[in-house]
Amino acid sequence: MGRIVIDETKCKACYLCIEECPKKLIKKSSKTNKLGDHLVEFDDPDNQCIGCAMCATRCPDMAITEVYRG
Repeated sequence: MGRIVIDETKCKACYLCIEECPKKLIKKSSKTNKLGDHLVEFDDPDNQCIGCAMCATRCPDMAITEVYRG
């Protein structure tokens, strides 16, 4: 199935990608950025990602750098 890569140096924790993912595979991380906001992480233990790239398209900061379709 699909997979995404999130560039944590670009993520501003707007969470638009969380709302956009049709499979709800992106969530808030315990990691924080330099402003103390929780970053996002890709969480897909059951390989449900379809590689639709809706998260990457929605990200205003281009923090989702790679989308793999499988």
